[in-house]
Amino acid sequence: MRTRDVDKEKLVKQKAIESIVKYGMEGFSMNKLAKECKISVATLYIYYKDRDDLILKIAEEEGLRMAKTMVDGFDPEMPFVDGLRVQWKNRYRHMMDNPFIGVFFDQLRTSSYHAKFMESFKGNFEPIVTKFMQNALKRGEINEMPFEAYWSVAFAPLYSLIRFHNEGHSVGGMPFTMSDKILWATFDLVVKALKN
Repeated sequence: MRTRDVDKEKLVKQKAIESIVKYGMEGFSMNKLAKECKISVATLYIYYKDRDDLILKIAEEEGLRMAKTMVDGFDPEMPFVDGLRVQWKNRYRHMMDNPFIGVFFDQLRTSSYHAKFMESFKGNFEPIVTKFMQNALKRGEINEMPFEAYWSVAFAPLYSLIRFHNEGHSVGGMPFTMSDKILWATFDLVVKALKN
């Protein structure tokens, strides 16, 4: 039995994400991935049972990595604005350092893998965010609202800006490059929208 090569395994994960972004879930195959990695298809089966196993394991690992990044320096006892600022800073850094990951997660969101991925992701992240929200509500820092409404106001603007940056243009095709000035001006607007 051949042994696992850590560097090769890391390459496989990186190229799998890039390949899913490039071809979509439907167009992603073990053969294409092997070609991208310049390895035999048999080598992939040292690391993963099959295509589904590969996608789910990478999704779970990347979800856990993102969840850990999002709570770096974050405390659910923080005042709302401070905690949201940490969230924005961490999410922004993670997405800018990993430009393919947002599109990869978008691909997962519209696939049959989404529910299984969300089970592992939510288990690592949801309790701390729920406590943060409950604390902000108790202190009267934000109005009560459905979680989906909160998320849409709190984070969708950030992800839209990152998407515009990664695509190099905004709505209407105007050139766009993200900056700290744009990031924090948008954050201030989000805080105004969420606060009492």
